[in-house]
Amino acid sequence: MSQVTPSRPKVVIIGAGFGGLAAARALKNAPVDIQIIDRRNYHLFQPLLYQVATADLSPADVAWPIRGIFSGQKNVSVALTEVRDVDTNAQHVITGEGTFAYDHLIVASGAHHSYFGRDDWEQHAPGLKRIIDATEIRKQVLMAFERAEISNSEAEQQRQLTFVVVGGGPTGVEMAGAIAELANHALAADFHRINSRDARVILIEASDRLLRAFPENLSAKAQTSLEKLGVDVRLNTMVEDITDQGVQLPDQFIPSACKVWGAGVAVKDVGRWLDAATDRTGRVPVNPDLSVPDAPNIYVIGDAAQVPWKDGLDVPGIAPAAKQGGKYVGQRIAALVAGKPHDTPFRYKHAGNLATIGRHAAVIDFGRIQLSGFVAWWLWGVAHIYFLIGVRNPVFVALNWFWSYLTFSKGARLITGLSPTRTGHGSRPKPTAQAAE
Repeated sequence: MSQVTPSRPKVVIIGAGFGGLAAARALKNAPVDIQIIDRRNYHLFQPLLYQVATADLSPADVAWPIRGIFSGQKNVSVALTEVRDVDTNAQHVITGEGTFAYDHLIVASGAHHSYFGRDDWEQHAPGLKRIIDATEIRKQVLMAFERAEISNSEAEQQRQLTFVVVGGGPTGVEMAGAIAELANHALAADFHRINSRDARVILIEASDRLLRAFPENLSAKAQTSLEKLGVDVRLNTMVEDITDQGVQLPDQFIPSACKVWGAGVAVKDVGRWLDAATDRTGRVPVNPDLSVPDAPNIYVIGDAAQVPWKDGLDVPGIAPAAKQGGKYVGQRIAALVAGKPHDTPFRYKHAGNLATIGRHAAVIDFGRIQLSGFVAWWLWGVAHIYFLIGVRNPVFVALNWFWSYLTFSKGARLITGLSPTRTGHGSRPKPTAQAAE
């Protein structure tokens, strides 16, 4: 139980992602009462979510109960509910389960998929932001092989074995590589009527190169690595439509039963909650101390904040940036509560960009140091396992990951959700009470 004292300042944190957790931890020894509000009861390690989607890891390997994380921090309470609005005048957060008063508010609500005005595409091409997304994609990928195995139509077999990934950022690159490896190795001995190695993986990117946050030479190496895995990389290609039957390009329709979206993100509701200006993706521009203009006791961090960085760029929406922002805001509030000055603006320290492409390849940009290939792949794995939140999980994830590497096996090839006898071909079901997050 948290120890709530009426006279102590109240800090409300919306969202238990990397930024929210870092802020709460930075306030551990401050004389404040912290209220974390999240619609999920767990913290999700999103960078490894694609491995859940391709059956390398189970959901329990990348998610941990929020209450368990803060069981030893007595000034933290957790509310499992969804934020509906914020009354900035009364200083209340309005949720589905009541209101929560605050003296300081930290908004760390993250970002969601963006389909650039075509939200109808989501039912055919799920994005990858939540566990339910990962398990849905895993179901669609595995069911495609199952349906191909029992189909008597060559055209339908080809459609089932054609996987289209939209978006050439880290999510798209990692998903395309993982699906290709799943087909080429883990499933190679599982089917008898079809050859899983006949699967086509097509990666579509609208710009002229993959991984635009990386230097051009690493983008080129990433593309070469994907092509070695058999991925068909198509640059300078726009998607015109996505249907149950496939993907429409300007000059071609690609029949495909399984499509994955990794092309864009947007921030929902934060501008409306705070009555604040936003950029075109919904991010709220913030002051150098990460506070909202004209609201010095409200902070926006992580994906939801637009923070200027350098060379005309904004701080990227990645986990290290969210953690740094959360730690900074937590320390700032702790100083203000203690009556100490805290005038130093937030300074983002970029540790680098990482992306993996299959079992033996990754690209890493540390600025002056750039790595690719096998060594980069191992460093990518070590870096991600190091950042895992749970105490026991890093060890178990590391063992699972290493065993999968040695044996080419997949440990979570479970198809959950709809019955395999369903006649649909990849459209997404409405979440049920059991599946909803």
